[in-house]
Amino acid sequence: MSILKEEFNVAKMDFVTAGEASAQIKRILKKLGVDAGVVRRLSIACYEAEINLVIHSDGGTLSLEVNPDDVVLISKDIGPGIPDIELAMSEGYSTASDDVRMMGFGAGMGLANMARNADKFRIESKVGEGTLIEMIFNLKQEA
Repeated sequence: MSILKEEFNVAKMDFVTAGEASAQIKRILKKLGVDAGVVRRLSIACYEAEINLVIHSDGGTLSLEVNPDDVVLISKDIGPGIPDIELAMSEGYSTASDDVRMMGFGAGMGLANMARNADKFRIESKVGEGTLIEMIFNLKQEA
């Protein structure tokens, strides 16, 4: 039983609004009284996912689901997909263009930071179709 579900659209190469969905999600979680440590970790992962949607996809969505025991964040995009997930998960590996790097993005830490900050991380990708990333953040300490 979900407490809250929200979905945010993220447009390709829209650097003007990049980060707005992440900021909204952070505000929602704070209003709900989610632990500050969880909010911090989720905010980092969410921002990384949002920037990846802007830079690497043809657009997509960030979906937030708050449950009694956890928060689920899903990043789903439209193409181009990731041909080598293992390589893409390597810190420092990036396919960002030189223009994007000149703006200060595309350092190759996005997927690694998402995985590091989430309690559970799952990625699926099909070349030519898109990528789905599911991240789960536990709200209750495990015994």
